[in-house]
Amino acid sequence: MREVYENVKNFLFSNLNKQFFIFLFFVILSAVFWLILTLNETYEKEIKVPVHIANVPKNVVLTSAVNDTLRVTVRDKGWVIFAYLYGERRPYMNVNFKAYDRGNGGGVVSTSDLKRMAEQTMENSTKVTAIKPERLEFFYNNGERKRVPVKWTGRVIPEQLYFISNVKCSPDSIDVYASHEKLDSIHVVYTEALNQVGFRDTLEVTCRLSHAADVKVSPERIRVTFFTDVLTEEGINVPVRCINLPPGKVLRTFPSKVRVNFVAGVEQIKTLREDEFSVIADYLEIEQKPSEKCNIYLRIVPQGISRATLSTKQVDYLIEEE
Repeated sequence: MREVYENVKNFLFSNLNKQFFIFLFFVILSAVFWLILTLNETYEKEIKVPVHIANVPKNVVLTSAVNDTLRVTVRDKGWVIFAYLYGERRPYMNVNFKAYDRGNGGGVVSTSDLKRMAEQTMENSTKVTAIKPERLEFFYNNGERKRVPVKWTGRVIPEQLYFISNVKCSPDSIDVYASHEKLDSIHVVYTEALNQVGFRDTLEVTCRLSHAADVKVSPERIRVTFFTDVLTEEGINVPVRCINLPPGKVLRTFPSKVRVNFVAGVEQIKTLREDEFSVIADYLEIEQKPSEKCNIYLRIVPQGISRATLSTKQVDYLIEEE
């Protein structure tokens, strides 16, 4: 152990290493001086300043998506700007609601007022040269709201041979806050445009809701779940029913059931019943155009079924008296 210690000691305090450490010391000292000189220069820099609407009355609900951050361009010494960006004392603005309320459901803070308030939160030496957005506008109402459904929008396409069997929004309805006139015109709120392609399993997306600037929705985000299923061809035998049949008469068809071919999801096929379909023959048509066979029509198909067709469009029939 002592031998290792002596080797390390000799290495560190050799003439070559002494020269290296002296060189390293002066490099660090030069870097410190350079940093001091650099931070003492005057710079312009854009910083983010959080904004809060303060002193809002209890009966007032802000309906606008107020910008909670302003982008402020400031001019000052480098060390001051460094403190704004990384220090503990970062600028923060409170906008007094009562001072800028116009009394008609909204308020506006001008560019000059924003600059003044921004400079008040900073050092005396700091000058604000630009501010974005140039003015701050907010809208409100007195708690008037409306419950409306949510619908998704966008381009959501699963892989080939798969299809979307069901879509669930959670929650499926949200509260909308706006002026009375706005509320009367809002009947549904849509999600932001979704773009999901090439999936096969159940897809769950958390997304924002799309709305006007003077409208508030609660919650701001919802979860949309897309359930998928595999497309397959299948068929089911459905009884033929006669419509417009006068009392005392019975229409018998041969066969009494016909096959309906269709394309649907595997899970839906498992629960399908024949009474969810409707195949009919029209007595009035038979009476007007009598023949050996009558036409039959597929009138009702369950939701989610596509490309439904009858295996035959004509059947033999017999009309009997009861």
